[in-house]
Amino acid sequence: MSFSLQPEYEQIKNRYHAFWVQEVIDRPLVSIVIPVENPEPIPQKIYTDFKSQWLDVSFRAEQIDIELSNQLYLGDALPTTFPNMGPEIFSAWCGCGYQFGETTTWSESCVHSWEEDYNKISLDMNHPYLKATLDYTNALLEKGKGKFIVGLPDFHPGGDHLAAMRDPSHLAMDMIDNVQWLKKTLHASYPDFHKIYDLFYGILRTAGMPITSWLDLIYEGKYYIPSNDFSCMISPDMFNDMFLPGIIEECRFLDKSIYHLDGPGALKHLDVLLDIRELDAIQWVCGAGNEDFKRWIPIYQKIQKAGKSLQILELKISELDLMFENLNPEGVYIKGIKGVDDRETAEKVLKRIERWR
Repeated sequence: MSFSLQPEYEQIKNRYHAFWVQEVIDRPLVSIVIPVENPEPIPQKIYTDFKSQWLDVSFRAEQIDIELSNQLYLGDALPTTFPNMGPEIFSAWCGCGYQFGETTTWSESCVHSWEEDYNKISLDMNHPYLKATLDYTNALLEKGKGKFIVGLPDFHPGGDHLAAMRDPSHLAMDMIDNVQWLKKTLHASYPDFHKIYDLFYGILRTAGMPITSWLDLIYEGKYYIPSNDFSCMISPDMFNDMFLPGIIEECRFLDKSIYHLDGPGALKHLDVLLDIRELDAIQWVCGAGNEDFKRWIPIYQKIQKAGKSLQILELKISELDLMFENLNPEGVYIKGIKGVDDRETAEKVLKRIERWR
């Protein structure tokens, strides 16, 4: 497989494989993306509403084709995209209302009473937004043939799916009042997720794609990003009882997985996540206003001590030596380095990282 926007793909993919198994070939994964000098203008359209804009998937594929071509992919950066229909699109296919904004989407809960509304929750394989997502995937595959990598949608199953169905504030109360309904719903939702994952996985693999998604790691097998943003609202005991079994099931369904741990409020669940044998890696997202590599060194060290790979986001050039001194290079993925704005600087930084032992 080759991609013209990253001609070194065959060599680079070996570093991705090394990441997953906590090894280093010559250096850890480093992704640096900078704009080209003379970017092509992105075509625009005027729409009467945001929904029409989101569902114009052929035109969106044209835009993405140009956007990706307007970037240089340095180090191990890959030209990847995915059919973005918003972070709760799986829940829409299963019965939620869905609203489209200018740059994001949101669901409208469909469960107001568990007794009356439970039967409304079911995956509709004929849902118009599922058809639109499939059309978008195929449009991207056609546009990107031989140029860029197309990935899976942002599914958000499990706890985030439950929060979309019920609304987070009501779900928080249900964690006390309606535990059995929640467990029943979660248990029933995973076969639907597996079914829809396999549908898109089959399309991408048939097209010769490695598997990726909104988190741009790749694997030539079943890869995805378990998460539970709702978890910051509940105690470890509640998380372990309600959601941990489903996360373990999701990791077992996948060949490779990286958990999206979002915000300081979710850190209380890290230890139990690190105990999941089938989980391969952690993406720690500290959140706006908390950016400081030094502050989070103990978290990264704990992840490495547990034998998991990790992603480091938006490291500064000035923090490189601190990283070298406190972490091991095996299983590290550095996504973006602040202060690297040109090819010459990128090459110097990559040489420094090659010396990390």
